[in-house]
Amino acid sequence: MRISSLILLVACVAFLAAPALTPPFMGYDPALFPVVIARPAIQPAGYAFAIWGLIYLWLIVHAAFGLWRRDDVAAWRATRLPLTGAVLLGTVWLAIAPGYPITATVTIVAMAALALTAYLRADTTPDRWLLSAPLGIFAGWLTAASAVSCGVIIAGYGWMSNTMTALVLLSVVVLLALWVQARKPMMPTYGLTVVWAIIGVVRANWADLPAVALPALAAAVVMAGATLALRLRAD
Repeated sequence: MRISSLILLVACVAFLAAPALTPPFMGYDPALFPVVIARPAIQPAGYAFAIWGLIYLWLIVHAAFGLWRRDDVAAWRATRLPLTGAVLLGTVWLAIAPGYPITATVTIVAMAALALTAYLRADTTPDRWLLSAPLGIFAGWLTAASAVSCGVIIAGYGWMSNTMTALVLLSVVVLLALWVQARKPMMPTYGLTVVWAIIGVVRANWADLPAVALPALAAAVVMAGATLALRLRAD
């Protein structure tokens, strides 16, 4: 079993190293789309992406501890295959994204599905801050990030307006996140990460697009309230 733990650790280290080996990604180039949108409304403010630092480090701690102390524990083994798949896809995503937004979107949706699978398999009782918590923050951010990527494609190809795309995708994110959080009420990292992403959307649109900022603020309040209520109920 140790080989799967080792592969996950190596994959997480490669995931951490990937941004240093690729050009900085500042979002999909608007010129790649038929409808040029300088700032997609679904995209959070830049500061929100700083959460990746926490995600990278927490995943490495998770993988290292799993290899060192939890190699043969069933609760940890259940998460390794989908988590490794998500991390490996993430390692190549930055190389794909600048020139191939549709391929990148398919990739990040697959990453989100794998990360959610790993998180939903994780036991929230033993080792919760080393097993469930890092998977929750990873899955939570990818839930939002995959919606952002889909939203940029949808608006960029003119299938819906920029504003309508943001509102629809925010609704999808909140509904999916509520469903996931209800299945893991003891672990707030998933729901709080989704809240962080939505607040980034609020901040990005507050000055010039209140038609998105205000519904996003309401969505953040609903998600934060549900996360807290489910956590308290689970005690």
